[in-house]
Formats: sequence, structure tokens, C-alpha cells
Amino acid sequence: MPLYEGIGLISEKHAVVLDMGSATTKCGYAGEMSPRCILASKVGDAWLHQATHQDKLYPLLVEFIHQLYFKWLLVNPKDRRVVVVENVLGSTLFKETLAKVLFKHYEVSSVLFVPSHLVCLFSLGVTTGLVLDVGHREATVVPVYEGVPILAAWQAQPLAGEAIQQAVKADLICRGLVTSGAHSLGETDVPRKVGDTPEYLTEKVIQDIALRCCFVTNINRGRELSQALSDPSNTSSLSSCLTHLAPLVTYPISGSQLLLVDGVTREGSAELLWTLDGDCMSVASMLLDAIAASPVDCRKELAQGLLLVGGTTMMPGFKARLNQELKSLLASTKYENMKISSFKVFQPPAQPNYTAWLGGAIFGATDVVVTRSLTREQYLKDPTVPDWANLRFNSVYMEDRQG
Repeated sequence: MPLYEGIGLISEKHAVVLDMGSATTKCGYAGEMSPRCILASKVGDAWLHQATHQDKLYPLLVEFIHQLYFKWLLVNPKDRRVVVVENVLGSTLFKETLAKVLFKHYEVSSVLFVPSHLVCLFSLGVTTGLVLDVGHREATVVPVYEGVPILAAWQAQPLAGEAIQQAVKADLICRGLVTSGAHSLGETDVPRKVGDTPEYLTEKVIQDIALRCCFVTNINRGRELSQALSDPSNTSSLSSCLTHLAPLVTYPISGSQLLLVDGVTREGSAELLWTLDGDCMSVASMLLDAIAASPVDCRKELAQGLLLVGGTTMMPGFKARLNQELKSLLASTKYENMKISSFKVFQPPAQPNYTAWLGGAIFGATDVVVTRSLTREQYLKDPTVPDWANLRFNSVYMEDRQG
């Protein structure tokens, strides 16, 4: 018998921990080191986080959570408390609908919502850090100082996995070629453009290519590649860039059909994360802007405690490129007065894509899950979910109103 099952026999049953991201959902039990399952956050072809109305979202969540409990966890929902790891900048509609499904349909005993950027640090045993979460739909930065998120300094940009996949698809439609891997003797196979048959580029294929084939190159190489692609008339830079490209990759798509993914697509698809836009924003600049918006006396500690979470940060070369971009930006005139010379990156005890879930599993194994959870009786009496953005649940606001 595993240790955690033995503990569960003599104490309260372990809570169910859910981390429902825009692309994947991590699900498991409190006190365990890894989730029991990681699956796509969708029902059929309908993604959960794309539902914009409660009438559409409610039945999707009912079916999705039923699958979690009765296919993967194999427990009665009424017997377990629930810990939900949420993004503090997430949708209020999704949070309230999820609470309604859990309390009214599945009749769970209690639900505890915990902020993902804060519980990430629980897996490290530290209370101060600068948490960068680069997921599927967006990249968010929230500084945490002594266990308190500095919400006035949060940053968010749509620079994440979805943007990279869109760049991969655009590149393949523009330059991608399809060839036949098997042909009879004496025949010559002439590659044809994949843009003529776009049905090959399904969502699953694009996601798989971005995961398996693409990587983040170094800063000099990235700028050279961006300049060559932005100015095709400069043949000298383009030719010198193309001569040292990553090797071509053949990706099987249908039967004997092979998709040729060139080095430009493999190297250049992630450059949009680092290119400054019209507002001078990139993934690296978000970190520096978050530090600049934080109190002066905690900036150095935040810079010495950088934590990278989210599936997109697992791309090969991401950490090295982020370090190069930060040093490059610190040398610019905009950030020269920050007085920060170096950054230190934490190495979490889990893969970045489920570090937030692990923090929630550790948090859910403490007594807090009993003392601070929202119980079903409280919810049925007053069907509202505590939210930091709602003045009704702001203790400072309530104290001022009550004199």
C-alpha cells in the first residue's frame, strides 16, 4: 500500500486538486508528487475556456468533470474536498460556473480557490519570487513578496503557445512543402505547396509540429533571422542566414505524405516572444516592467528569485534566450536606472507545465483546506464565490464602510 493511502485511512481523505488551464487540465490528489492525469481542456471539439456564456459553459463543465471523477480519479465527488488552482487574472465567469457545477451538480463538501502564481512557490519552500507563467493563450507575470502577490505590478501579454502555433501555421502555408515518401521506381516526386491542400494543417498537426520541431535560438541568431525575413530584398543577409539553418525535418501527415518543415520555421516561430511590439513589450520586458512597478526595497529579491512555469517555457533554449534578452534590455536607456545586474532562476521539483498543480497539491495537504475553504452550506446560503476583484470581499473596504 502506498504511503499516502495509509495516511488517508487514519485522517481525512485527500482533497482533489484541479488546475484547469486553457489548453490542458491537470488533475490529481493533494499530497502526491504528480497529477494522475493531464488531458486537453475540452469536451469533443469544444474548448472550455472559449465558452463565453454560462448556459454553454455549464453543460461542458458537467461532462468534463464527470470524466475526471469517474474515469481518472475513480472517487465519489461527495467524499472529497476540492482545491482549484486558478490564475488571479482568469475569467470570473469560468470561476463562478465551476463553483456552481461542483456545489450544485456534484455536491462536493468544500472548494478552495488558490492563486497559481502564489502556490508555485510552495513547491520550492520560498515566499518571495517573480513568477512568469507562459501557457497556451497568454504570458502573465505576478511578483510575490513574503507570500503576498503584488497585484499592482502584474503584467500580461498574448505571447504564448497559441501565438507560436499560429506563426508555425502561417510559415507552413507560405513555404511548407508536401512530398510523397513512397513512389514507384523511376518516378520523380515533385514537392507541392502545402498551401494548396490546407486541410493537412489540422490543429493537432500544428500543435505537434510546434512541440516536436521548434526551438528558441540565441539572441544574435534570432535578430539576424528576423532582419533577414523582414527585408527579403537584402539577399546577402538572407543567404548567409539560410546557409546556417537548422536541418530540414520531415513530418508524416497522412499515409505516405510527408510535410517538409524547414529551418526557418523551426527557428523563427518563437521569435515573436522576444520581438518588441509597438508598445515596447515582450516576454523579457514584462519581467522588468513588473520589477519596476514593485516597491524599491523588494526589487533585488524579486530579481534573485525568478520562477518559470507553463508549458511554453519547456521549449529548448527558452531559459538561455530569456537571460540574454534580460541582459540586453538592462543595457538599454529605458531600464538603466534599475540597478539590477543579474537574475537567478529557480529550478522547481517538477516539470514547468504542472509546477502550479504541485504547489496546489502541497497547499491542499495542509490544514488550510479545512479552515479556509468555501463550504457547500455557505454557498447554498449565498451563491457567490470570494474574489479579490470584488469589493464585497475586500477586508480593508469592509472595515472602512463599517467605520
